[in-house]
This record gives sequence, C-alpha cells and structure tokens, in this order.
Amino acid sequence: QDLIVETIEEGLQRSPDLIIEVAHPNIIEKYAEKILDVCDLFIGSPTALANESIENSLRRKTIESGHVVYIGTGAFWGAEDIGKMNERNTLCSLSITMKKHPDSYKLNEPLHSKLIEQRTKLGDQPGEIVIYSGPVRELCRLAPNNVNTMAVGATVASSLGFDRVQGCLIADTSLSDRHIVEIELSGPETIVNENDKVKFHTKTVRSNPAEIGAVTGTATLLSFVSSIKRAKGRTAGIHVV
Repeated sequence: QDLIVETIEEGLQRSPDLIIEVAHPNIIEKYAEKILDVCDLFIGSPTALANESIENSLRRKTIESGHVVYIGTGAFWGAEDIGKMNERNTLCSLSITMKKHPDSYKLNEPLHSKLIEQRTKLGDQPGEIVIYSGPVRELCRLAPNNVNTMAVGATVASSLGFDRVQGCLIADTSLSDRHIVEIELSGPETIVNENDKVKFHTKTVRSNPAEIGAVTGTATLLSFVSSIKRAKGRTAGIHVV
C-alpha cells in the first residue's frame, strides 16, 4: 500500500529512475515533459507520437533534460533489422497489416460506425472487413488503442515516418483465438548477374494467441516485459527496445 500513489506528481516526488505509461496516449501529451524533467519515460502508447508536435517536443525535452524516452517493440517483429536498414537509408517502403476479431477493436469515429455497418452487412458470413488502409499517422488518431504496433514501426522506420509507413486494419470474425500482424518492406534494387535488377523484399506474418475482445495478444505482453528490462543506458532521444 505504501508504494501506491494517487497522482503523477506524487510519484515524481519519489525520484524514480523510470516511469512506465500503459494507459492512453493522452497521458503522454499531458505529462511526458514533466516526467522527463525527473527521470526516463517508457511509453506504452506510442500512437501519441503520431502527433508531430508531441514527438518533436519530446525529442527536444530529452536533449534538455538528459533523460530518455523508450518504446517497446511489442508486436512489431523484426524491429532491429528494420532499424539497421533505416540507419543505412536503404528502406524504400514499409507496410503493416493488423487483423483481429471485430470485438478486439476500440475505434474512434468514423471507423467505429464503419465497422458496425460493414459487420451488419456481412451478417453470419465469414470474411474480412477492411476498416482502414493508408498512412499510419491518421490511423493512430482513429484507433489509438489498437495500432501501437504501427506506431512502433513508424518510429523505427524514421526515414519514412508516420506519413509514408502504410497501415491496413482488418476485422475478421474467424480470428477467434489470435491476432495477425503482417509486416512487408522493400529495399533498393541491386544489379545481379551483370544486368538483372532485383529489389530486396521481405514479409513476416506473426500469429499471436489472443482471447476474443482482447486488445493485446499474449506474446506481446511478454515482449513488453522484456523491453522494460532493456530500458536503460541509452543517450537522449527516443529509442525502441
């Protein structure tokens, strides 16, 4: 009981080394800079960074304070390799598709109404409903609780960013026991066999056990814990771990 605090301010008075946010991107908007005055911050709702002014202010604040922002890889498979490509400026495109049971989505308008309408039309018939397809930045605003994986991808692939990383959100009633995340990317063309042009390409499919209605799959929770253990020893800035 002695360890429980009622407010962020009370928690900061205890001089923590790291504060972990697992609530909502609004918390980052309201409290992140205040937290960085005191300690490092682990963001569990990276969709907050789709707001460009928030991302820029946090980057400036880490430089001013010397504290660090960490983001867990979560369900974003292959973050380290994609980060390497980003560093070498060889990442040409990145798309992230997430598929879940309709009951696992918590959507803002107009996506909420769109899902209800399309699900009504589908009735008892199995099938996929494409809720959104386009730049990740806008989707983060419309589905902040569901697309943290996409926000991680846009952060790792900073050379493309939230405007050029593409996201596709799909509802599928057949996915009663898992979430699917498909990550597809391309790199530059290379000449092989003297005159054949071949482009680098890779695609991963992550099938994560999950209950109907769950926002987060079971393996992602374990990934999150491992990321927290790695959240140390970095220089100022925003780091995916």
